[in-house]
Amino acid sequence: MEPRSRERIGNEPMRQSERGLMTTDPEHKHDDLAQQTPSEGHDIDSSGLSPEDTAPLSIDPSRLSEATSIAESEKSIMAASKSGTNLDTLIGRLVIDQGLATAEEVKHALTLARELEEDSNKSLAHVLVDREFVTKRQLARLREVIEAERSGNKITGYKILGKLGAGAMATVYKAKQISLDRLVALKKLPEKYSQNPQFIERFFAEGRAAAQLNHPNIVQAFDVGNEGDIYFFVMEYVEGRTVHDDISAHKRFDEKGAIDIIIQVAEALEHAHQRGLIHRDVKPKNIMITKEGVVKLADMGLARAISDKEAAEAEAGRAFGTPYYISPEQIRGEKDIGPPADIYSLGATLYHMVTGAVPFEGKSPSAVMHKHLKTELVPPDHVNPKLSAGISEVIEMMMAKRVKERYHSCTDLLVDLKAVRSGELPPIAHKDVLPEADLSALVEAEAQAEAAGIREDSAKKPSPFMDRMLWPPFVIVVALLLISLLINILLGIA
Repeated sequence: MEPRSRERIGNEPMRQSERGLMTTDPEHKHDDLAQQTPSEGHDIDSSGLSPEDTAPLSIDPSRLSEATSIAESEKSIMAASKSGTNLDTLIGRLVIDQGLATAEEVKHALTLARELEEDSNKSLAHVLVDREFVTKRQLARLREVIEAERSGNKITGYKILGKLGAGAMATVYKAKQISLDRLVALKKLPEKYSQNPQFIERFFAEGRAAAQLNHPNIVQAFDVGNEGDIYFFVMEYVEGRTVHDDISAHKRFDEKGAIDIIIQVAEALEHAHQRGLIHRDVKPKNIMITKEGVVKLADMGLARAISDKEAAEAEAGRAFGTPYYISPEQIRGEKDIGPPADIYSLGATLYHMVTGAVPFEGKSPSAVMHKHLKTELVPPDHVNPKLSAGISEVIEMMMAKRVKERYHSCTDLLVDLKAVRSGELPPIAHKDVLPEADLSALVEAEAQAEAAGIREDSAKKPSPFMDRMLWPPFVIVVALLLISLLINILLGIA
């Protein structure tokens, strides 16, 4: 193997209790655990997307259920090993390495197995399960460890403990950093891309981008480097679940719970934006929640410096993002992508969280993206009437199709989110006054109405002659003359 090259990229915490990127719960299919490195399921040309652009990463559940018996587990472990090592020796080493049992416990179980071998033909695996040192399911998972070792994934300073998830552009392993005795998540670039300079550079770019950020709500980057043709990126290990998992399990969040999560993500994005980085792939699968309830924004695979004009030029005309949550300007492949793009995606995520539905559905990724560009958003409180008007106004402003009508920064967004959480109206999104265009139209209409009223009054106003005719003294004189004329006529007749 070639000498190891490594780029240290961040301040490494010294506590084993620090959490990393991926969950250890195999019962949940974290279809974005490994999450895409640059270009995976994200690079969308103008002709549209393929179904793989929204396809989840695969964690084959059959691996957890295929070993329905101890014998089958042993068989699968030996098949994966292909080393000719004694089965009891192999299983004993794996159990100790995984921390499932101590060396003393394994030694005791091995002694029992040899004593019982003549009578019951029990192997070490049987004894370990019978004595409840390990479970059948844990035994079945040891096959993945063997496969990881055989695939050449041994990296100096790290011990591979098992595979967490895999996709077209990356495989993520649970590992132990030996020097600090802590669990980490180790992302590895597939061998088929290890000779491609573009993929290698973008893989390292993800690590460098993550290293610039140091925030409690962002998954921390620890290390990036290579050993020969093995390129890896080491991250904080998060034991928990994703927002996507919760949506799948419970359909939607209550308003307060959703706001609490989104506030933490907005604070993470605010930190990134202030350091000149945009995420470009905010979505439920990239938002993790630890067992302690801390929210972590993961996957900087598409992150880009706002000021990186060279990258902007190279990516012009190509869409990068996830169709259900991508901003209109990303779809158009615009060069000047800024914080409002992340705010739009966060708004689409919040919409999904509180309504249980994505903002726009379509038969294909390109159809979904077309709706982001052209179709009016159904207000979230029309989908879920239990929502307050305030949260609906916030989401609608986050998802405004025109950048200038969106929140300009996460700082502004946080003002409104915290107001709504407190039961108040969002001061920025709340429409107490008409928009400027509507005000101008109203002023013009009033001016026209006033002018029309003046003309109407002028048409109805009496002439000066009529004014004099109706003057009271004049009326009295005329009346007297008529009376006098009438008397003279009567006297003449008499």
